[in-house]
Amino acid sequence: MNDQTGASERLAVPFDVERLDRLMDEAGIDVLLATSKHNAQYLLGGYRFIFFVAMDAIGHSRYLPVVAYEKGRPEHSAYIANRMEGGEHVNRPFWPPTLHASCWNTAEASDLAVEHVKKIGKENARIGIEPGFMPIDAYHRITSNLKGATFVDATGVLERLRAIKSTAELAKLKHASEMITDAMQATISAAREGSTKAEIIEQLRREETNRGLHFEYCLLTLGASHNRASSDQAWNAGEVLSIDSGGNYNGYIGDLCRMGVLGEPDAELEDLLAEVEAIQQAAFAQVKAGAMGGDLVAAGQQRLKSSSVADCTDFFAHGMGLISHEAPFLMTNHPVTYEGVDASRPLEAGMVLSVETTMLHPTRGFIKLEDTLAVTADGYEMFGDRGRGWNRGGS
Repeated sequence: MNDQTGASERLAVPFDVERLDRLMDEAGIDVLLATSKHNAQYLLGGYRFIFFVAMDAIGHSRYLPVVAYEKGRPEHSAYIANRMEGGEHVNRPFWPPTLHASCWNTAEASDLAVEHVKKIGKENARIGIEPGFMPIDAYHRITSNLKGATFVDATGVLERLRAIKSTAELAKLKHASEMITDAMQATISAAREGSTKAEIIEQLRREETNRGLHFEYCLLTLGASHNRASSDQAWNAGEVLSIDSGGNYNGYIGDLCRMGVLGEPDAELEDLLAEVEAIQQAAFAQVKAGAMGGDLVAAGQQRLKSSSVADCTDFFAHGMGLISHEAPFLMTNHPVTYEGVDASRPLEAGMVLSVETTMLHPTRGFIKLEDTLAVTADGYEMFGDRGRGWNRGGS
């Protein structure tokens, strides 16, 4: 056992230290300062302070958690926290040996981060930060007090670290997906003729909350409309319903879409949803560890080209986990702005994908399936795979 591994075991570090050290080494980073809530949660083993789950602002400033990690030296790690998190540490101690639970604002958190970097002798090192998740006042305060340091974007390092989910993470994603699916089916069943979009969304919020999820959003369409915003539009007999929702279970996102109809689907509706399903299945067939990330995208797009509804249909796939778009990144700027850097890389067991086919039919409306797949050695496991046909409203 080397010293590094021994330190990791003694500290019960909740992530793969060797993987993080390798990624930091490849990126030329000596010390990491993680400041996003999702990466702080990951590095702390799943912990997120409940007081700031739904907000960041307090007083004149905001909550800014900082997890400091030195490559190869987990015993030099620190967690810089809000003052109220001291009680959390008493109940369930954080693993980093150094804890500063004394902050109310970004200035205090920044000064403590600088103090810690200097204490471990890394004031002239290459420091990895998250530019998209570091307030400008914190950035100026840290960089002006560490003038000998070089600052490096560590966003990609942390994305790669999170890309392979542990068994515990997969269980959370599966649970979130299954609870969302159950909530959607219950919501569609409870909706009646005359139920408005606002009422249906509120019903879904209650269904997800009652199942232990934190409700994130619901994108809903009724009838021929493609507008997914909440409104007083009512559901009418014979119309379709598309319900797309994200729910959060212990920080992990479930994100699925299912279809409903008020009455019985006619032959055209059966055919349209069957086309969406065929495109989904073509993509699914390419998913397994070792396959190129772009293979499933190419398969879905190829099947889409042969579809009679290709001119009003789109196919998309992306990674998911603690956030709704994360590694693997399979497509470039489609629709979210990032580079599809993982299209030419092999999928790995433990990655989680969202695969979605969306039809904006000119007369029948918004017809979509979105599914969650966990990559396995020889294929995939689908999470929340119920209700993928036409779910009947008012049943």
